[in-house]
Amino acid sequence: MIELLINALDVAIIVTSAVAAWLWLKASQGSVRRVSYHEELDAKDLNRLVVALNRSLLLNRRAALATALVTVEAAIRAAIDFLF
Repeated sequence: MIELLINALDVAIIVTSAVAAWLWLKASQGSVRRVSYHEELDAKDLNRLVVALNRSLLLNRRAALATALVTVEAAIRAAIDFLF
């Protein structure tokens, strides 16, 4: 029974680590175009900037949550190893 729990936890750690890495990769891929001081910004330009920043923030939040989850899983796995 405990062996099954340990194996399931190991799989969860691997999967969650891969998800966190993928989310960090996705969050780092988006870039925002630089704006020249000669350009005049309108509402559409500002909206595009806000959308890009919000997407990046959302991906970073998800990646941080997945990283925190894998850390908790690894801590539980270490505690199980220590106790049993």
